[in-house]
Amino acid sequence: MTTPAPETAAAAPFDPCDFPGDLVVAQHTEAELYADLHAFQKTLPWSREPHDGWPDEAERGRERRGRPASPDWTPEQAAEFDRLFVALRRAAAAVGGHKWWERCKREGIKGADLIAARMALKHAEGAVPTAREDVGTAA
Repeated sequence: MTTPAPETAAAAPFDPCDFPGDLVVAQHTEAELYADLHAFQKTLPWSREPHDGWPDEAERGRERRGRPASPDWTPEQAAEFDRLFVALRRAAAAVGGHKWWERCKREGIKGADLIAARMALKHAEGAVPTAREDVGTAA
């Protein structure tokens, strides 16, 4: 008499939060670039072009805060901002257009569940830089 073969274990259900490594790396890159751009923006004058600013005003019963005069950005500052901004847009496109999200849709993950998976990626292990003070804003 032979022993019957054990039944193969049913395939584990699809987990939309079991992110592939390249997607986690892409999210990490996006978060780093966002933090770098945010930190760089804090060092810049508020206006890219020279601007005289405007005084505080009361407008329809609400306060409208004024702005002091602003010098323009140097060519180096403008080039660095543009470089970081373009790199951030490319990184965001790599994350948002990753093949994982198509797989999720094929597996029936949609609507709020898909949004929850995308949000979970922002907090996945390895996806968020940890050596920055502004990690919370980068996530």
